[in-house]
Order: sequence, then structure tokens, then C-alpha cells
Amino acid sequence: MLDDCIRKCPPDHWDATIAKYPFWQVAYHALCFGDCYSSTQSDWLPDAGPTGFHPAGMAELNDEFPSRRFTQEELLRYSKFVQSIAPSRILRETTMSLDDPSGFPWLPFNRAELHTYNTRHVQHHVGQLTASLRKVGVEPVWVKAAPIPSLNRDA
Repeated sequence: MLDDCIRKCPPDHWDATIAKYPFWQVAYHALCFGDCYSSTQSDWLPDAGPTGFHPAGMAELNDEFPSRRFTQEELLRYSKFVQSIAPSRILRETTMSLDDPSGFPWLPFNRAELHTYNTRHVQHHVGQLTASLRKVGVEPVWVKAAPIPSLNRDA
């Protein structure tokens, strides 16, 4: 649904404000934290990863504003990356206990709650983006169920 909001955003709405942030920044924020929290702090290396979406490293998470403006094409590419890496991250969870700490010192709960927290966070921002698009006559898709990628360990 986040990908659909990014894809359907008209060019003249890309910098429209949602609360005090531009549309693109809300989308980037949801992707950035969705990516980060589906991993662990030690596994998520924003300044060394292949995506190039975190030019300021951890400051992209810690600072209120990203280090630069991102284009629609860049965020669609980032969305595709996040979706492509999700199956391996889910599979990794089978080797960890959901009772283990979240992996992020600022989130004092276990891995199970981390995934619930991450889902709530992304969906909160998808709701903001969806409402913003509806105001300009764009109807984003509601995804009731997405295809689940194979988690076959032998693949």
C-alpha cells in the first residue's frame, strides 16, 4: 500500500504537506524505519548498504529531516528493495526467539512487539499518505492480502 501511494502521487503533490512534512518525506520516513525495524540495529548498516538511501547514515533516523530530498523514482526503488529483502529477514526470525530483545535500545520490548510496532508505524503513515492523496482525487489501493513470498530454505 505504501508503494501504491508513492506510485500514484501526482508530481505536483510530491511536496504537498502532511502535517509539517512534505509527502515524499513521510513516504521516505515510513520506508526507512520499516527497513530498519525489520532488521536489527547491528544488521542495518545505513551508510554501508547497497541502497544508497541513507547518505547521512544513522542521522537519517535521528535527525528530524533527511539529508536530502528524494524523488519518486528513488522511493519506488527503495520500496522494491525493502520488499525484496523482507523474505530473508522473516526467515532469519526463525533462528531467533520472539522473546529476544527488539535489537534497538530505544525500543524496550521483545522481537514480537517490534514487528507489531513496525507494522503499526508503517500503516500510520500509509493512512496519512492515503488521506493526502484522496484530497486531490487519487484513490490508493487497499490491499487486503498480499502474495506471501516463498520462505523455502532450499531456494
